[in-house]
Amino acid sequence: MKITSLNTFLFKSFLCSLGLLLAVCSVNDAYAQARPNLGSSARLFSYALEEMEKGDYEKANTYFRQIIENNLPLSPEMPYHFAVTLYELKQYDNSRNFLTRYLQINGRNAEKFEEAKELEAKLQEPLDAIKACSFCNRQGYRILACNTCEGEKELEQSCSLCKERGVVGCNRCFGKGLLTKRNVFNLIEYHECDQCNGEGKHTCPRCDGDLKEFTTCRTCQGEGTIASEEICDHKEKPRHLSSLFRQMQNSHD
Repeated sequence: MKITSLNTFLFKSFLCSLGLLLAVCSVNDAYAQARPNLGSSARLFSYALEEMEKGDYEKANTYFRQIIENNLPLSPEMPYHFAVTLYELKQYDNSRNFLTRYLQINGRNAEKFEEAKELEAKLQEPLDAIKACSFCNRQGYRILACNTCEGEKELEQSCSLCKERGVVGCNRCFGKGLLTKRNVFNLIEYHECDQCNGEGKHTCPRCDGDLKEFTTCRTCQGEGTIASEEICDHKEKPRHLSSLFRQMQNSHD
């Protein structure tokens, strides 16, 4: 009996030790996963600086974006360098945002403070051009006519109420053209419907008899324009050919 009890005690002790070991391993794994990957951040930052020295700002920008998108630790100087790549790629509004953030975080103690102030001054002219331009949004991306409605803000379609008949049944007399009423002698009298003048129908109130109705374009939400990924050069572009063709047709009509 004593030997059996001893074996049971040893077995339970072994299970407790094993459970504790597994728990410690799980905590270590969780810590390793949660711990920021400082090596990856530094490596990507180094790659980005190398590409900037080569003049390949687009590739450098890609490395910086990888740091941001993967939530890696940011170097205090990273926002400045990222702002430089954005400036070179003509993404002036984004460049200003990161440059402002850089100066807010580091202040006059920033390693690139003088360079940052120079870049801030250089940004003013293109930002003023964006503000004055009617062909781009505030980020500097060209605004294009909506491809769905071609800038018309609405789409023409068959009237869904009258089904292109131009008329609908009268809702007062239910299409009969007559109204009934009991007189003082409890006799039914028939009167011409005053809403449809006895026709039993009237002009469709939705399309006004034109057989067509207009609905707000869902693509542009009735704006007539959509933002593109094209950096605006602040010059007017020729209108869409189909729009010109439709305008010519309307002028002939």
